[in-house]
Amino acid sequence: MTEGELLDVLRAGLWMALTMAAPVLGVALVVGLAIGLFQALTSVQEMTLTFVPKLAAIVATFWITMSYSGALLVAFFNDQIIPRIAGN
Repeated sequence: MTEGELLDVLRAGLWMALTMAAPVLGVALVVGLAIGLFQALTSVQEMTLTFVPKLAAIVATFWITMSYSGALLVAFFNDQIIPRIAGN
């Protein structure tokens, strides 16, 4: 494997990781912003109010996008990693 091929595999792996993480991170950002805005408007400074809804939204988003992420990971391994291990 040449240096260029290695960099191509690493670039594809990083792009796939970003694609898999984007929905979860986006939902965490939106929910955190909404909760922060709610706390600022109502002057409610409860610690569990920030943690529990954000955790629930992240878990729900991860569960919904799990099949998509799994399909991305399997496709990455079938297209990039396994052919290089087999020497094709």
